[in-house]
Amino acid sequence: MKQKILLTFCVVFLLASCGSVEKHNLQVTKLHPVEDLHEDVDKVYEQLQRNHPHLYQFASKEILDFKFDSLKHAITEPMDSRTFYKQLAAVTKYVGQGHMSLSPPSKRFTKKERKALNKTKFDINNLDFDYLDDKLFIVNARGNDSVLINAEVLKVEDEKPQDLIRDYTKVIASDGFNTTFHQRVAGNRFMDYYAKDKGRFDSITLTLRNSDSTFVKMYKRVLKKDTTNLKKDSISLDTLSLKKKKKIRLTKAEKKTKKLERKAKRKHNAKFGYIAARDEYTRNLNFIGKDSSVALLKIRGFSNNKYEDFYDESFKAIDSLKADALIIDLRNNFGGRLKEITYLYTYLTDKDFVMINPSEVKTRFPILKSLMANSTPNSLKVLGGVLSPILATMDALKSSKKDGKLYYKFKSSKAQEANPLNYNGKIYVLINGNSFSASSLLSTKLRGDNRATFVGEETGGAFNGTVAGLYKIYEAPNTKVRARIGLAHIDAPNKVTPDGYGIIPDVEIIPTYKDRLNNVDPELEWVLEDLEGKH
Repeated sequence: MKQKILLTFCVVFLLASCGSVEKHNLQVTKLHPVEDLHEDVDKVYEQLQRNHPHLYQFASKEILDFKFDSLKHAITEPMDSRTFYKQLAAVTKYVGQGHMSLSPPSKRFTKKERKALNKTKFDINNLDFDYLDDKLFIVNARGNDSVLINAEVLKVEDEKPQDLIRDYTKVIASDGFNTTFHQRVAGNRFMDYYAKDKGRFDSITLTLRNSDSTFVKMYKRVLKKDTTNLKKDSISLDTLSLKKKKKIRLTKAEKKTKKLERKAKRKHNAKFGYIAARDEYTRNLNFIGKDSSVALLKIRGFSNNKYEDFYDESFKAIDSLKADALIIDLRNNFGGRLKEITYLYTYLTDKDFVMINPSEVKTRFPILKSLMANSTPNSLKVLGGVLSPILATMDALKSSKKDGKLYYKFKSSKAQEANPLNYNGKIYVLINGNSFSASSLLSTKLRGDNRATFVGEETGGAFNGTVAGLYKIYEAPNTKVRARIGLAHIDAPNKVTPDGYGIIPDVEIIPTYKDRLNNVDPELEWVLEDLEGKH
């Protein structure tokens, strides 16, 4: 068996793509002829028509045909891949599906360059941004830059962030006609969009304003352990003596204790979804309010580590402490796994339920189609070919046809039972424009079952569902721009009209930059006041 596995890996390795880094980098930086650009427009639209199950839900075929044709007529001169990406993304956003996105090609590196790059750090990545009241500001900072929290960004290099965000929102797609997603995500993921706009950069200068002072902060990519400023004679005798000390030997009992501590730490981090790069947990439970009688469940996403133990223990604690109310904070939660929100919902209802409907698709084999996309590395394609009988059988068993349409059954479309420890008290849900995808599906279910009061801002994810779940990543042949195309329409049984909008809050509260400066959470404060009968 071991020999067979080794042989398989050898075959995969030998058949892996060995395209030239230099050739790729030339391809994505050169000016492409007009006819090649036109071909890529046609190819991307063709892939959307072939794979997207709800392509004309928010814009008719006539409108999309006109948009893509107009783009081709507007392209009359050669352009590079990044410029082409911006123009094409401004058209594909009219599909009205936030999961459908384009990405410009990135520069590739040789093995030696990648090794050197891994030894560097770029502290601009320690900053998180937000955009409120037409101001971009630093909302969080890791490392040594905590003093920059709430500092307003006046300029990025020589450009105003307002101008940059205005350009970024031209290429950001949201679900349907929703607008709250655009500026929220452009602020939250500002540096991601900046990199897509400008390409790779190794230094950046921010002009900041903190209180009444204005200053400039420069960031450069540097070695993780920069010893260039150390002098030979700076090595102290203490350092030398430490090197000479013998390694401390632990007893068997001490080793066992250390091992158990590490195991407990790993289990704890997995349960709460620890993100090392951000030094934060994905899932948190706290008890707040008067007499700490209100349970606050903060969920930053549904994609990280195991989750069953966290929800089991959380709702056991909520039950034992007889919480007066439950607040679920889904702000800036971009979504994740269907199975996680389904598991969570078993604790939020006392009835049997179905989380989502069977999902409309364009193919009986969506998993196989996603795996065999032209952007998939050849090694994975070989592996996919070997496993194709199994994958095709799995797909076929989950697919069915009804009224001339194909449907795919995720596990969350099966009937579920309520958990015996389900919470039947009052529930509030905090939402904003970055509440997207799975967090919107969870909100749709809660709203449809009249199970919660929603406070905040309209969600970025649509009430009536979205196209996601499984994806095909298609790479345009000439420019190498990549299109991420959803393959399954995922929706809850509940529907509203008009179509194309998110979950509308019962109480609309939009925070301000002043709130952030004063460390005020207006949405949370409103809920606590409501529980005390102040409204």
